[in-house]
Amino acid sequence: MHTPQIFELKESINLIIQCDKCFATIDNAMGVRVWSYEGRQMANPKFQGMRPEFLNQQNVSLSDDVVAIVDRANQKTVRVFDSSSGKEVGEPIQHQLDVLEIALGQAGLGSERKLAVLDRNRDLYITPVHRCQMVKLGSMVDTFMWHSKTDMLSAVMDGKLCVWYYPSVVYVDPDLVNATKSVRDGAAFGKNPQLVQFAETHLTVRRSDGALMTASVAPFPSLLYEYIRSSEWEAATRLCRFVKDQSLWACLAAMALNGQELATAEVAFAAIDEVDKLQYILYIKDIPSSEGRAAELALFRRRPEEAEQILLQAQLYYRAIKVNIRLFNWERALELAKRYEVHIDTVCAYRQKYLQSFGKQETSPQFLELSNVEINWETIKARINAEKEQEKRG
Repeated sequence: MHTPQIFELKESINLIIQCDKCFATIDNAMGVRVWSYEGRQMANPKFQGMRPEFLNQQNVSLSDDVVAIVDRANQKTVRVFDSSSGKEVGEPIQHQLDVLEIALGQAGLGSERKLAVLDRNRDLYITPVHRCQMVKLGSMVDTFMWHSKTDMLSAVMDGKLCVWYYPSVVYVDPDLVNATKSVRDGAAFGKNPQLVQFAETHLTVRRSDGALMTASVAPFPSLLYEYIRSSEWEAATRLCRFVKDQSLWACLAAMALNGQELATAEVAFAAIDEVDKLQYILYIKDIPSSEGRAAELALFRRRPEEAEQILLQAQLYYRAIKVNIRLFNWERALELAKRYEVHIDTVCAYRQKYLQSFGKQETSPQFLELSNVEINWETIKARINAEKEQEKRG
């Protein structure tokens, strides 16, 4: 870590926050200023009601590309600014409760930057910086900190030390959250501990009496991040085979899905005995078009709107309609069929089959209007097969 050299402002500065490429100073007169390590001022983010005298290490966080500041006028709001220009990035991040503490992830690309948020209930959430999508990670959290070089996140919560090896798994496959974290006893840290450093394979915790304690973290997740960063998927797979650790395999499965590396995901899911997910990955691999595979992966991540949009942009209308049929979103499926004037009889046929299997009568006005539509399964299947063949040809 670089050590900034500041002389003329030394006495007026309240706080210095550092990251790899820049550092920020906080003082009552100028507020937050971001500097390069050559001494050049890069940004001076400001907003109405900022109140610099109340800014501290809990409500200001810095990364290589953005600065996050809790809005003092509305403590449910976190504002994000570009660290090179000082301009506000997107819409402010809104939370349901007052925010006590924030921390920006230090690793990865700016587009994948995550913000950890601790609210007044001591619940820990994370969200992408560029779109608010809060997901809860834990409760009764005393302190938390990101790893200095990777996206690992640590926290002392409810008397336990927790390390999430790949917290972004909540946006890829929430079922794997528990499989990708380490939990151990943290009673030795006492009450109100503070994490002061999380680097390499060591955590440093300051107890309430001022004593410093350390805890070790397995070196393999950091090594896995290095392989994934350089797209060495085969090396990552070999590492998991060598270590034979379920949490590492689960991390690899989530990372592979995020990187759309289906072959690696297939091996990883097989290693952790997730048979249903493995079968779905095999199904995705058989889809001939890249847009079709991307849409199914979006569906895997529980993002049906994104999946539908991908398919419509690629003019794969049948797949877009079938996604809604599989989700029993019948009205939307019919709306798409009418809009693009395709597969109206297909939607009606699947709807009729669905009602018959449950012994129900049609009650939807939209489908009652189409009660005279002729349904011929042979014609429908022939049309579907023709479209799939066309998709294979590209």
